[in-house]
Amino acid sequence: MTSAGEPVPLLMTPGPTRVPDRVLQAGARPMVHHRTAAFSAELDTALTLLGELFRTRERVLPVHATGRGAMEAAICNLFSPGDEIAVACNGKFGEMWAGFAESYGVVVHRFATDWRRDVDLAELGDLLDRRPAIRAVAATCCDTSTGVRNDVAAIARVAHAHDALALVDAVSALGGMPFAFDEWKIDVAITASQKCLMASPGISFVAMSPGAWDRAAAATLPRNYWDFRAIRDAVTKPKPETPGTTPVHLVLQVAESLRMMREEGFERIERRHEAIAARLRQALAERGLAMQCPGLRSLAPTVTAIALPERLSPRSVRDGLKARGVLTAAGLGPFEATAFRIGHMGDIRMADVERTIGALNMTLDGARAGRAR
Repeated sequence: MTSAGEPVPLLMTPGPTRVPDRVLQAGARPMVHHRTAAFSAELDTALTLLGELFRTRERVLPVHATGRGAMEAAICNLFSPGDEIAVACNGKFGEMWAGFAESYGVVVHRFATDWRRDVDLAELGDLLDRRPAIRAVAATCCDTSTGVRNDVAAIARVAHAHDALALVDAVSALGGMPFAFDEWKIDVAITASQKCLMASPGISFVAMSPGAWDRAAAATLPRNYWDFRAIRDAVTKPKPETPGTTPVHLVLQVAESLRMMREEGFERIERRHEAIAARLRQALAERGLAMQCPGLRSLAPTVTAIALPERLSPRSVRDGLKARGVLTAAGLGPFEATAFRIGHMGDIRMADVERTIGALNMTLDGARAGRAR
């Protein structure tokens, strides 16, 4: 129940996601000072387990901000004014990263700008052939505005063939779908607490390759709060800590959520996400509903963007779902008036998907009955 005595809605959104009771309890502990050995042990646990989840041997960095803060920080740490970057913009969050870069005086080359399409590797290769000064390629692993699943491993291969770094926004992917930082030779990958990590919003995490650290050493954009070098120095101490005051209870939550994930098994969690996405999409097809972007070849298992027929407004459908205890998300950008989104990441289970399908069927049946009258 909420503080007002109302039932807690089922969060079927692309974030923030439901936080399990065990994680909430970890974040409700009395204050732990951020310079004590007890807290250092929890920070070390969180960063070590994140390394396992990223599948990297590199030390993961905590950034005291939401995911977009870490995306901006990546620009500050890796570039100098006038440097060039290519950004896959087939969704809101790819476009957001391009905007961050431009705001710091980095020259941005957008590619894959159609939100309805996957990244075309040939287009990227041609861009990098024509613009050899491009120093990095950035892309989302899953852009929740469309549900696309970009092939970031293939993007990284093309980038490295042209001596460019590969930057990946894995905020809505890590912990819900396979990710292999070292194997795929990713240079920078970012995630955040409030998605598949099943914790409250407010902290993000970054993995950096040795090549990215080399590039950061030569970069001249200003950074102070965002300085990855200061964070690395702090978290690699014998007693790990962070620069400045740590958001203690967020770290405690993430450490506990990662323990839960390890207990379930990272690969088993990835299979769970695939299964619940497949079940939802099967049910949508049975109702005659289409994907928001039917031309996409690969969809992420963490979110589904759904097109609605003209006779149905996304607001009315989402209101119907909300009245039945299920909270979903609006369409974004060009799809705001024609689509809505269902998130199914983190602690979401098959029973939650079945409840959502039932609520959607009742909402659609009610809309049909209303038209018949």
